[in-house]
Amino acid sequence: MSRLGISPFIRVALLGAVFVVAAISGGCKKNNGQLDAALMENNELRGRIESLEQALRDCDAQKAGLEQQLASAPTSPAGYGTSGTGFEGISNVDVSYGSGGEIIVGVAGDVLFDSGSVVLKNTSKQTLDRVAGVLNNQYRRNVIRVEGHTDSDPIRKSKWRSNEQLSAERALAVEEYLVTKGVNNNRVYSAAFGPAKPKGTKKDSRRVEIVILAEGTR
Repeated sequence: MSRLGISPFIRVALLGAVFVVAAISGGCKKNNGQLDAALMENNELRGRIESLEQALRDCDAQKAGLEQQLASAPTSPAGYGTSGTGFEGISNVDVSYGSGGEIIVGVAGDVLFDSGSVVLKNTSKQTLDRVAGVLNNQYRRNVIRVEGHTDSDPIRKSKWRSNEQLSAERALAVEEYLVTKGVNNNRVYSAAFGPAKPKGTKKDSRRVEIVILAEGTR
């Protein structure tokens, strides 16, 4: 028995308890520091995630805007830009593009000719005059192919042996008229397709197409 009346065994136990409490207290302080650091890192990560999510939203909005611009832009091959071909606004003319970059100026057969005829209507010449003007001003170095097309109905009343012959004569009539309007005869030729390249309707299939080939091709 000690002077304080506490046995050595109890004193040792008390000292051990004090050490344990001190150790726990120190451990808690250490853990609190780690927790604070983790919370800070978590906040930083949240901030970075929010920034990335905002950047992603901005990219999506930009993408949607570009897709809308692309959808509304005229479909034209490289080299012709968005200013048009020059044939826009000419009455009775339909402008499209070929897979090789050629410009196709279509004129309905009913606009150019009477049924079974290869003589140009007087009313069609105003359209062809404007087409020739654009060819002479903007496409002096391009080769021009004038294509004749018909529907698939067999010829019964006119003198032509076949739709191919009719389409050839019509293409030639347009070619010759364009030459009289200044188109260089050395860079224009005609081709006949008959009913080989039909459109959606017989009316649309009857047509002459003035094809402006890309520079360097024939």
